[in-house]
Amino acid sequence: MARYIGPKSRIARKFGEAIFGPDKVLAKKNYPPGQHGQGRRKKTSEYGIQLREKQKAKYTYGVLEKQFRNLYEKAQRTKGVTGEVLLQLLESRLDNLVYRLGFSPTRSGARQLVSHKHITVDGKVVNIASCHIRPGQVIAVREKDKSMEVIHASLNGFNHSKYPWIEWNASALSGTYLHVPEREDIPENIKEQLIVELYSK
Repeated sequence: MARYIGPKSRIARKFGEAIFGPDKVLAKKNYPPGQHGQGRRKKTSEYGIQLREKQKAKYTYGVLEKQFRNLYEKAQRTKGVTGEVLLQLLESRLDNLVYRLGFSPTRSGARQLVSHKHITVDGKVVNIASCHIRPGQVIAVREKDKSMEVIHASLNGFNHSKYPWIEWNASALSGTYLHVPEREDIPENIKEQLIVELYSK
């Protein structure tokens, strides 16, 4: 499936946040990209603010428009606050949980680990990054891939305790998805209510 493969620093500068992870360029150029990035900007409309928030969420989780829309519609049908449920669905994706477990420093790297069949769910290899993980399921590195240097480099010094909805097993290089995270536990700086307002128009 198509993915954004352009310059990530440009997108990070557009939102003024390191949404793809630590970014040296953002630290040096903390203004929007383009010829007029440092100039005066027109006031953004209400629609523009809402659209910007949706785009930020899509880029953050690496989801394309059709997938994002489908997740929103599923969130609408699910009991609870639509915006919070949307974020919880995004957090329950396999690629995101591989990233949260520290197997990769970025979500795009986590997606690659999944698509290259290095990850198992409940002991079975799963190569679909968008796979929805249910509470109680165990995500692990495939047995023959546990010596991969790239995974160990990413895990080095990683703090698993910051995600209370995941139980980490260091000896098995695995994590159990304990429960759907509460909104206050999700660290992403996304104003989900603006996304709901956008789709409600």
